Amino acid sequence: MEELRVKRRIVLVPVPAQGHVTPIMQLGKALYSKGFSITVVLTQYNRVSSSKDFSDFHFLTIPGSLTESDLKNLGPFKFLFKLNQICEAGFKQCIGQLLQEQGNDIACVVYDEYMYFSQAAVKEFQLPSVLFSTTSATAFVCRSVLSRVDAESFLLDMKDPKVSDKVFPGLHPLRYKDLPTSAFGPIESILKVYSETVNIRTASAVIINSTSCLENSSLAWLQRELQVPVYPIGPLHIAASAPSSLLEEDMSCIEWLNKQKLGSVIYISLGSLALMETKDVLEMAWGLSNSNQPFLWVIRPGSIPGSEWTESLPEGFSKLVAERGYIVKWAPQMEVLRHPAVGGFWSHCGWNSTLESIGEGVPMICRPFTGDQKVNARYLERVWRIGVQLEGELDKGTVERAVERLLVDEEGVEMRKRAIDLKEKLEASVRSKGSSCSSLNNFVSSLKMKNFM
Repeated sequence: MEELRVKRRIVLVPVPAQGHVTPIMQLGKALYSKGFSITVVLTQYNRVSSSKDFSDFHFLTIPGSLTESDLKNLGPFKFLFKLNQICEAGFKQCIGQLLQEQGNDIACVVYDEYMYFSQAAVKEFQLPSVLFSTTSATAFVCRSVLSRVDAESFLLDMKDPKVSDKVFPGLHPLRYKDLPTSAFGPIESILKVYSETVNIRTASAVIINSTSCLENSSLAWLQRELQVPVYPIGPLHIAASAPSSLLEEDMSCIEWLNKQKLGSVIYISLGSLALMETKDVLEMAWGLSNSNQPFLWVIRPGSIPGSEWTESLPEGFSKLVAERGYIVKWAPQMEVLRHPAVGGFWSHCGWNSTLESIGEGVPMICRPFTGDQKVNARYLERVWRIGVQLEGELDKGTVERAVERLLVDEEGVEMRKRAIDLKEKLEASVRSKGSSCSSLNNFVSSLKMKNFM
């Protein structure tokens, strides 16, 4: 095929949320290492700046976009809808400015699937575009399937206990209740968002932060259905590490971990958005206490409604923490997971956390809250068999047993073996000639082709 002079700039458009910012910045690092200039177009709520980790990147801010207070007032789904409505004109302005200042060197615009307003500017300026999915390929498949269902009948099925426990047709082993519905909005709004995100419009390709050794069948399904190239190039945190925490990390927990026994600690972190009910926090606290295992617990300020931080913890728990636990507001997760003292990870099962845990060979306790977390939790337990899922009401006995299964019982030893086997496969996938490395190289090569548009 005929090759053109290679255009060297790639424009990235992330969603203003930690779980979306992290992988797209890692993607930027990977593409920068291939010789591309990187421009990141932010909303006013991203808070990612040209720190030392991204000093070679160029940053633009969409004028008049939404802020953190808008997210709190609107909630995630209304926020996304409004963001896509009001950012279209501002994004066109950013792209026009970029073309004027930098010359016509934009190889493509890579936009998060939830930032679909990007397509209007791409079309107007006749630029190639690529959709980037920060979730698992299986979650993308689920969103594609759900975008076609009737909202009213699906809602009735979800409310029927006899149906919700059944496997959804064509999505084994996912049950109806494992599908990526959300606690943040009504089912009609969720399905409307999904129909927008899976509509690739004029995108020339899809990039997914996953790898064939984890999701071969789901990736094959997407390749058939989408009819454009699908490039699984993950796990990006291994292929191109790029620190991009939007919260301040407390490094003191590493010193505490250094004093703990090998594989003895349960690390608990439920992500950057999830809220915990006070009753669940109490059950978690006593379950951790009764397990007799050391624990590192991330409790975000404001994550327990009615509490500024840890006031909701039971009386006397601080003494236990002093003896056998450590609580921080936010942790350097990658350093924690690779620490030899950590034997298990209690997680909300967001895709980044899932990949990071598998990437360090750490089995998981799965307590999903919403969306694709439920898909990931089911796969961790039933497909990859490296997770224990906690379903229904939490109680201290369930918590205690889950921690013991992971850290004390023979079952946990077997899960760790499988997790380490997957870790080795993930590492192989991003090495030279590995599947993800080859996929990234194929994507870069495709940008040079005359018909990439």
